[in-house]
Amino acid sequence: MSLLQKVNSPKDIKQMNFDELNVLSEEIRNLLIDTVSETGGHLASNLGIVELTLALHKVYNMPKDKIIWDVGHQTYVHKIITGRRKVFDTLRQRNGLSGFPKRNESPYDTFDTGHSSTSISAALGLAKARRVNHENYSVVAVIGDGALTGGMAFEALNDAGRSKDNLVVILNDNEMSIEKNVGGLSQYLTKVRTEPSYAKAKRELANFLNKIPTVGSNITKTLIKVRDGIKYVTLPSSIFEELGFTYIGPIDGHNIELLCDVLGRVKNVRGPVLVHVVTKKGKGYTFAEEHPEKFHSISPFNKYTGETNSSTDMNYSKMAGKILTEEAKYNNKLVAVSAAMIEGTGLSQFKKKYPDRTFDVGIAEQHAVTFAAGLATAGLKPVVAIYSTFLQRAYDQIIHDVALQKLPVVFLIDRAGIVGADGETHQGIFDVSFLSHIPNMKIMMPRNYIELEAMMRYAFEYNDGPIAIRYPRGEEKDVNIKDVNLDLESWDTIVDGEDAVILTFGNNVSTAVSIRNELKFDDIDCGIVNARLIKPLDMDCLTNILKSKRQVIILEDNIKHGGLSSLVLEKVNEMPFKYDNRILSYAIDDKYVPHGNVLELMEEENIDKTTIVNDIIKVFDAKRKRTKK
Repeated sequence: MSLLQKVNSPKDIKQMNFDELNVLSEEIRNLLIDTVSETGGHLASNLGIVELTLALHKVYNMPKDKIIWDVGHQTYVHKIITGRRKVFDTLRQRNGLSGFPKRNESPYDTFDTGHSSTSISAALGLAKARRVNHENYSVVAVIGDGALTGGMAFEALNDAGRSKDNLVVILNDNEMSIEKNVGGLSQYLTKVRTEPSYAKAKRELANFLNKIPTVGSNITKTLIKVRDGIKYVTLPSSIFEELGFTYIGPIDGHNIELLCDVLGRVKNVRGPVLVHVVTKKGKGYTFAEEHPEKFHSISPFNKYTGETNSSTDMNYSKMAGKILTEEAKYNNKLVAVSAAMIEGTGLSQFKKKYPDRTFDVGIAEQHAVTFAAGLATAGLKPVVAIYSTFLQRAYDQIIHDVALQKLPVVFLIDRAGIVGADGETHQGIFDVSFLSHIPNMKIMMPRNYIELEAMMRYAFEYNDGPIAIRYPRGEEKDVNIKDVNLDLESWDTIVDGEDAVILTFGNNVSTAVSIRNELKFDDIDCGIVNARLIKPLDMDCLTNILKSKRQVIILEDNIKHGGLSSLVLEKVNEMPFKYDNRILSYAIDDKYVPHGNVLELMEEENIDKTTIVNDIIKVFDAKRKRTKK
């Protein structure tokens, strides 16, 4: 029987010696590789945090003690050893384990996380609540060096440092976020990790102390000051010490015995403490160690070769990067801005070819948007490529710094709509709603790569304000590229229909085609209009549709409130004539969408082909009955 099979709760970890924990570490890594190769998910970060997770559970007493994991994609090990090992193969599957911490999934999950740089703020809130409630427990925030570049993390460090509350921040330093970290903090941490004189001085002081049988309290305080003096002499002024934290590290994040020793001592330190732990992302799996950015978040793959099971090498992200790179040959004003997502947003080739025109600002979406605004005021054409879910973090900057000034910033909104297995925190279902009410903003969504290219080239020439082009995760669905109308100031009537018309955009165009084909069997002639210009609406086309008295169906992959449905209904209400039919709206209701397969989620949200076909048939059956009477 393996050691892993004996682990059903953190209590089992506490019973193991360090030799057993080292064996357990390798068994957990094997389980991670076996499972994620089948389900997809975040592999490299979890492989790198095995020993640290085990040490945390051995030293602290959860769920009484509170651990908050920044971003949360590195909690697979935590889930395995907190009673979820037997269902770990359901990871990221509908009704299975989430890929992120979920309070409703386990009492060991203290806080729901999915976006970076939030853990220290939440942890400080718990520490303050502990004082107000007169309770006694430890609070630990685990944050990566990539997430530490987010401004929110610095705001929290500043507040926590002056608060003097007992709080432990563990900096998991693996030199990576999703990709190689950038910026001054990254360079600072590199110096801390690699400064030989500091490491040598620490070793010599430790050897000296070990030779002393008994050390009095006064001498101890003096020696601590000597230790701190060494740190300040051999390193640049410690950022964390200046903020009010006791800094400990750097520590080998793969040495369980050392980690347990340090964490055990830290529990008794008063005030805020930062423990700097150095780990290797992807540890134990050669392919992940060599290409941690590829295995940060990966689809199912062959564990023996490291190759993914993808059916094609092209997707919307890569196509957008390809078009941008090609256009940059002729337009030297084009520059690309990324928030630590060069690879994920398809900008790798652009960066390789135009490094001086590529700006990776780290995990700092707010900064990325206002930085782009600055570029635009100087006459450049900034293209900001950000996932839909992460663009939410820069809402004020879009309104205040870009749209208000009508700056010609291009937003490439990747992963728009339902993305699937990453769940609530990553579904891109809000961008149409939070962008559509911003003055001066134009919003588009392509149905295929042909339209994507046309929209991007249109945006590169558009100088009357910001323009957002949203596109889904993965490949194009509408591969029928014949007779594509590229007049992007208007909607595209793909096919006329006498009885009804579906207004939709993006991948949903292909769904609409399937719906039309199904409705033919019930003698319902349904047209399809590609409402690719989401804001402003094509009022000429919309007015003609409403005047025709046909049944209107709206299909979108955005939240209903503020989406295409809302925008159209507002205009219907303003029309000088009456539209007699009830518009059928298929969008996501006022809720968060969980994790699961995209098709499963569409069925659950009642925006799938079968549901819509059945509803339309019922409407027309009712109309026919009334006509017969």
